[in-house]
Amino acid sequence: MTDLKNIRNFSIVAHIDHGKSTLADRLIQLTGTVAARDMKEQLLDNMDIERERGITIKANTVRIEYPAQDGQTYILNLIDTPGHVDFAYEVSRSMQAVEGSLLVVDASQGVEAQTLANVYQAIEADHEIVPVLNKVDLPAADCDRVAEQIEDVIGIDATDAVRISAKTGVGIPDVLEAIVTRLPAPKGDRDAPLKAMLVDSYYDAYLGVVVIIRVIDGVIRKGDRIRMMRTGGTYPVDRLGVFRPEMQNIPELGPGEIGFLTASIKQVRDTRVGDTITHEKKQTTTPLPGFKPAQPVVFCGLFPVDSAQFEDLRDSIEKLALNDASFSYEMETSAALGFGFRCGFLGLLHLEVIRDRIEREYDIDLITTAPSVIYHIYMRDGTMMELHNPADMPDLTLVDHLEEPRIKATILVPDEYLGDVLKLCQDRRGIQQDLTYAGTRAMVVYDLPLNEVVFDFYDRLKSVTKGYASFDYQMMGYRQDYLVKMQVLVNDEPVDALSTMVHRDRAETRGRAMVEKLKDLIPRHMFKIPIQAAIGGKVIARETLSAMRKDVTAKCYGGDATRKRKLLDKQKAGKKKMRQFGKVEIPQQAFINALKMDD
Repeated sequence: MTDLKNIRNFSIVAHIDHGKSTLADRLIQLTGTVAARDMKEQLLDNMDIERERGITIKANTVRIEYPAQDGQTYILNLIDTPGHVDFAYEVSRSMQAVEGSLLVVDASQGVEAQTLANVYQAIEADHEIVPVLNKVDLPAADCDRVAEQIEDVIGIDATDAVRISAKTGVGIPDVLEAIVTRLPAPKGDRDAPLKAMLVDSYYDAYLGVVVIIRVIDGVIRKGDRIRMMRTGGTYPVDRLGVFRPEMQNIPELGPGEIGFLTASIKQVRDTRVGDTITHEKKQTTTPLPGFKPAQPVVFCGLFPVDSAQFEDLRDSIEKLALNDASFSYEMETSAALGFGFRCGFLGLLHLEVIRDRIEREYDIDLITTAPSVIYHIYMRDGTMMELHNPADMPDLTLVDHLEEPRIKATILVPDEYLGDVLKLCQDRRGIQQDLTYAGTRAMVVYDLPLNEVVFDFYDRLKSVTKGYASFDYQMMGYRQDYLVKMQVLVNDEPVDALSTMVHRDRAETRGRAMVEKLKDLIPRHMFKIPIQAAIGGKVIARETLSAMRKDVTAKCYGGDATRKRKLLDKQKAGKKKMRQFGKVEIPQQAFINALKMDD
């Protein structure tokens, strides 16, 4: 039984690559939580794809014991969170389970857009925040300037920010002391009925569903019968434990503690993230408020290259959806691609990660269609329908108007690149809302259409600013605009994987760019192939891919011209027949490259 005043629960928040996972490694190493021989970099990132890309995707928890300078031993529960905007949902969930945050800022780079977004989530969750300046060993580090920037931009007092280098281990003991002295202890009543928050859950092949919980009031013991208040399911607790990164069984979890339980739960969908767990007999009266469900913003179709693998794809998608609450899917069929799934993601990085995991963990080759967003279509009879896939667009004579989702984008950029960023946002139909300065860096706020941002806005932003800009966005709602569906026809057949929604004023330039690109991407066939972009029945751009030709007159020496003519006519008729029945093979890479605009 641990005294409440000796527990500290905290998360580490920061922008991408500012050193969250490295700091977590040093805290674990310094307190001897993991034996030296088992220590490795990014210890808490246990997925292959996380280690390979060097990013955190899932928030992970670990329990550390720390003998402080005041002679007491403290239990520290640490949650390491992701930094990318696509995984902000993981961050917001982790925030609800803890009382304080370490705000890590790179002493050479300063405050970035995602630093702001994550710290605002921490402030909303009512956290005590301790600023930590990392990478002080770099020659470009300027701690005083960055501390001033934290005060100006975020409004947190950074005069006593802890200065560390997570890589070399400088200043790590000061971080541990700051956690113990500056972060608050959790509150809770041991004798009240059990009230615990379901923070996350994942499927383990040996244990079934593992549920990560934070106990608010009461005590949970092995063998108790528990009840999920939202779903109404009741289960006996088989195992209780804590993560010291490895699972370690313990007999009970009291108020303020973070741990895991297994309870013969068969499916992760029976565990709603944010649900309140209580005892079956002695229930708590007021459930916790819970979390808002994640809203997917980007949709795309996933189809197996080999249609015989459809069932394998279904299994793999179901298994991934078990561990990822923010990923949604439904079945769809396509004339060109056969059976597949329409999947919803929180952003393009999320899409890439899921796609990579399916291809890697389940060995399935995939075709991904053009990412699109949800449009609201208002029909003339007053009804409203949601359009997930441009190929399903209803007849225009029945449509009154369309609305598209808009976002509020915050971009932090050094002064010399500001002009390029403003031009990029204007090109993407953006409306400027605010422009302020923090030192030599500009903070621009734009109202942008989500479908312009979804595909390659982030790549373009990075390239026009040489990687110095940082970008964060939040959904703002829907607004009416003049949008049309642009189809691509290859050999007079519509390719529904390349259908996109575009603004009418941009349709021709978009269409022309796309057909020119496809002309280079589709390999030549034995017959000529027209590639067209069309809106409804009107073709707005066309390119013709010429046929591969064999010189059939090569063996005619001299003689009558009609002999050559006859051979050429025969070839022409063959080509015509081929074009009628020929199938055009479009390589997988062409789908993705054709949609990258503005190169």
